[in-house]
Amino acid sequence: MSLTRMTTFVGAAVIWGSCAASALAECRTDTVWIRGDFGQARFAVEIADDPEERATGLMNRPSMPTSSGMLFVYPFPQSLSFWMRNTLIELDMLFVDAGGTVRHIHRRAQPLDETPIRGGTGLTHVLEINGGLSDQLGIGVGAQLRHPSFEKGDAVWAC
Repeated sequence: MSLTRMTTFVGAAVIWGSCAASALAECRTDTVWIRGDFGQARFAVEIADDPEERATGLMNRPSMPTSSGMLFVYPFPQSLSFWMRNTLIELDMLFVDAGGTVRHIHRRAQPLDETPIRGGTGLTHVLEINGGLSDQLGIGVGAQLRHPSFEKGDAVWAC
């Protein structure tokens, strides 16, 4: 199958068109796919799914590749709030429900700021990517994530 059009945008693969793009969206634990009105984007991710990993997150890192991120995974829906303590890079935080739908985006969280960033209630995941990338790619509330950590019965875009 061929793609109608494929473009690389600031290092993240973005795919447009009415083609078999979803066939390219294979499920791997080190990859998150996002789809929305803008098309699709892929990020290579590290997973933070235990208390220690979630507490450390992206702290003390001087940079992160553009097409990378960190996916925080929680065991049940809950209210989530983050901060930027010891985080040296600007981040966009995508707060996601159990089905994989983005419910809130905090854009351009400032390095080292300890002000709580509230994501809302009923959340199970947070995807952190480089600050400003959500706007550059056109990712908005309502976009959908695909990753094996979303339960098949709940996932809007299941693996």
